[in-house]
Amino acid sequence: MISNEPLRIALIAGEHSGDILGAGLIKALKQHYPNATFEGIGGPRMLAEGFKTHFQMEELAVMGVFEVLPKLFRLLSIKKQIVQRFIDNPPDIFIGIDAPDFNLRVEKPLKAAGIKTVHYVSPSVWAWREKRVFKVAEATNLVLALLPFEKAFYDKHNIPCAFVGHTLADELPLEDEQTASRTLFDLSATDKVLAVLPGSRGSEVTLLSEPYIQAVLLLKAEIPELKVLVPLVNEKRKEEFLAVANKHNAADVFTLVDGKSREVMTASDAVLLASGTAALECMLLKRPMVVGYKLKALTYHLVTRLFKFNIEHFSLPNLLAGKQLVPELLQNDLTPENLAATLKPLLEDDQTALKQTFYDMHKSLRLDASKQAALAVSNVIENKHD
Repeated sequence: MISNEPLRIALIAGEHSGDILGAGLIKALKQHYPNATFEGIGGPRMLAEGFKTHFQMEELAVMGVFEVLPKLFRLLSIKKQIVQRFIDNPPDIFIGIDAPDFNLRVEKPLKAAGIKTVHYVSPSVWAWREKRVFKVAEATNLVLALLPFEKAFYDKHNIPCAFVGHTLADELPLEDEQTASRTLFDLSATDKVLAVLPGSRGSEVTLLSEPYIQAVLLLKAEIPELKVLVPLVNEKRKEEFLAVANKHNAADVFTLVDGKSREVMTASDAVLLASGTAALECMLLKRPMVVGYKLKALTYHLVTRLFKFNIEHFSLPNLLAGKQLVPELLQNDLTPENLAATLKPLLEDDQTALKQTFYDMHKSLRLDASKQAALAVSNVIENKHD
């Protein structure tokens, strides 16, 4: 349904991934509301769609307790100003895109003031204390979930939620493109290739490089012809990884690649990676993987004790499947020996069945997420949701 009403639609995206989602959503919403205007806080992709930002998105892109503290007063000031702006001049709807620590605090007073609110990308309430889900309900009229198990969680608590699919599933091809990616890295069809992704944050590279590199050395002893590609997001991460590799006199074992993590994974036979969106991307690329993750000891203690982390699996492929499809090695289980032993069969045994499962899962997430999200938002605007 197309409406020519001059709606004001407010959105806040707090980081690069949210900017991508926001741009796709704005483009799809324009199909419903050609005369709508869009404002709030967003990045360059949203701005390219005619979005007006009141603050720079980078000011919100802060992660971690200690990283937030120096910017806390500025973040509180932005939150106060944006809430007051929209209460004084209410938009027809407010959409918070991810960034739950900031956006839920904006959404709650706006909803209390009678403004319709939507939260796009569910916080990980299913992984932590379930009662936190009610704080989401207080702040939003509707949650847009990228993954089906998230909707099932909200349904259990009778909280309005729409499963819209995942934009990454829309973006990535269903078919295997390994041949083209191997050509990019001068690899042959018969090469045995392992991709190693130690994460994009300094803390991840620092903690994971050591066991990852030692595991590769164990694998190379058994599979001498193994080629190992390591995509790293920037020069700093490269220096951190090389420092550990040099400690083991192993720098020549690895081919370091500037970015191109997607192409590296596609070129590989198997992947060793940290948890997070990379695991979902790897699944969508139909690549067997081992997910190995480690936190600092104190952080792990807080996560498992204070926050009562209570899920059986932590990687997205396993969460989607509701069972273990890919091996997960966490904390004390993340040893070089365990990693090597788990990776070896993925490099040597036939993985056709697993790849077919990944293909089927990809299709289930490929729903044109931006279009589905826009439809759900329009239903809220037109009072088709509570």
